Amino acid sequence: MTLKLGIPKGSLQDATVQLFARAGFNIQVSSRSYFPTIDDPEIECMLIRAQEMARYVSDGVLDAGLTGLDWIAEHEAGDGTTGVIEPIADLVYAKQSFGKVRWVLAVPEDSPYQTAKDLEGKTIATELVRATRAYFAKQGVNVKTEFSWGATEVKPPRLADAIVEVTETGSSLRANRLRIIDTLMESNTQLIANKTALADGWKKSKLQNIALLLNAAIAAQGRVGLMLNVEKAKLTSILSLLPALQRPTISSLSDEAWVAVNTIIEEKTVRDLVPKLKAAGAQGIVEYPLNKIVL
Repeated sequence: MTLKLGIPKGSLQDATVQLFARAGFNIQVSSRSYFPTIDDPEIECMLIRAQEMARYVSDGVLDAGLTGLDWIAEHEAGDGTTGVIEPIADLVYAKQSFGKVRWVLAVPEDSPYQTAKDLEGKTIATELVRATRAYFAKQGVNVKTEFSWGATEVKPPRLADAIVEVTETGSSLRANRLRIIDTLMESNTQLIANKTALADGWKKSKLQNIALLLNAAIAAQGRVGLMLNVEKAKLTSILSLLPALQRPTISSLSDEAWVAVNTIIEEKTVRDLVPKLKAAGAQGIVEYPLNKIVL
């Protein structure tokens, strides 16, 4: 049995390969091939642009794939195939960060446009054409929506009056002297599957296991494990300093007057926390990296 899995080619490719590595899957991508190798003989990978992933999963060319909510919406807005594909996991990671991206309506800083309704009869450039048309139709605004092949931020005001563009931080829009007047949608990566594939018990179980490991890798992002030894008499004061994922694990040591404490914390808090723990009487403090957290 083989699961045909689509890996998003383009901006999400490196982040996806890195996420799979933390989940325990080693994917090797060659610049000359659209078929990456993976160290799991039950998975067959194929590189497909995120924009096309929903279509190929819907058609059954792929059993499953990773793409954004935005491109799922774009596919369904044009093809009307809602329900053919099913989300398996909500994976919050992006090209630059572990967060969501936004598709925004942006106009030149010095333009008079303040709302979508101000763009009546104007030209909008975007890569997300179908979803943009649906947005303006819902607003009751007639616009001309043009497909943008790239460099969308440079098109206003000469080539378009406004754009609909994806952003993580907004820095590129600001650099091109654009301001946001509305958000069309938030998007993050989804692991999706064809319903026919999910009807196969083996494929469904395989996908659920992959989803479990990917979510565990995301949960571990930015967190570390912390182990330390402390006298029982000082345990209460030590525990008051520790923010825990759920509750710290406390284990007995050979010396009955001491215990070991194990917890998970945000990595950014370690540099401030460790000196406080040491001052409160903790010894043998060890920080260690995490690949996965399964809740």
